[in-house]
Amino acid sequence: MNLDFSDEQKQLRDQVRRFLSEECPPEKVRAVLERPQSYDKALYQGLAEMGVLGAAIPEEYGGVGLSHLELCVVAEELGRALAPVPVSSSIYLAAECLVLAGTEAQKQAWLPKLASGEAVGTLALHEGQGRTTEASIAASVNGGRLSGVKSPVADGAAADFAIVAAKEGGKVSLWLVDLTAKGVEREVLETIDPTREQARLTFKGAPAELVGGKGDGWNIATQVIDRAAILTSFEQLGGADRALEMARDYALDRMAFGRPIGSFQAVKHILADMYVSATLARSNCYYGAWALVSGAAELPVAAATARVSATTAFQHCAKNNIQVHGGMGFTWAFDCHLYYRRSNALALALGSLSQWESALIERMGAGNAGAAA
Repeated sequence: MNLDFSDEQKQLRDQVRRFLSEECPPEKVRAVLERPQSYDKALYQGLAEMGVLGAAIPEEYGGVGLSHLELCVVAEELGRALAPVPVSSSIYLAAECLVLAGTEAQKQAWLPKLASGEAVGTLALHEGQGRTTEASIAASVNGGRLSGVKSPVADGAAADFAIVAAKEGGKVSLWLVDLTAKGVEREVLETIDPTREQARLTFKGAPAELVGGKGDGWNIATQVIDRAAILTSFEQLGGADRALEMARDYALDRMAFGRPIGSFQAVKHILADMYVSATLARSNCYYGAWALVSGAAELPVAAATARVSATTAFQHCAKNNIQVHGGMGFTWAFDCHLYYRRSNALALALGSLSQWESALIERMGAGNAGAAA
């Protein structure tokens, strides 16, 4: 099985990397980190003009109509550059949800705006600390009006609309809510990485429009989260690779006792462990990409596997990048902390590492039980 990308997809990767190297240097990331702005709007618009945002959105809805493989390529480059843009919430979550379950009117209304960067969307699933389950959802809809609290919501303060998981008649459905309408309150939450904003959304009788079938919300949300997990894993992979490169370059340049520190065995071992972690994550991410585009039955297992390995790799590489840089690695002036921040923020996106580890065990066990039967 060939899990490598095609020449055309590699050309796309190179184009996106060149664009981000010019338009998203570390100074751009720091500008969002240090100032009260939710994301870099100029960068986001530039990605839209390149067709990046609409890569996997069908052409009839204003997208480019490519496959999820191209979106995986893009995600990896966004992760390398730590791009401070709401692609994950708008494209991995909101757009995927609309493509999968939205009505024709909903697709026509929102997908072109997502592809063009005119609108930002998000998925509001969680309701505070702890594992989110179908039973734990307390938000409710009565007569087309949504009430409840969702937190944390990725890019919730910047989003124009949200697809919200809420119960009607005791069953979870998904509801599209215009966040500029009455009955919606927003509060920005403090996080380790302000370049990936999180918010608390409070709904007080906000107008809500059904997405998908009634009572089918949890099933749809699970499918969307699994797809987003693979795409997010590619972002983490890109970040891990870049952190490894930073550590390697510093180890070759930094001199101690008349020798590059990279010549010392202790530093070599750190770099080797980082490389092994990132390489293992890459193999699992490629497996996830294959499952995503082929619609394979093992997609849930592949999504959890990619998510666990990529989360572990990014956190490992970001942490040890600081270690290789020594005392300088802990300073604000160096860029190591930017990757450490993002690694921890993404580790909690879509559910924590422990939750995905549990999901992987459960899914593999269910698969083995099915095979035995």
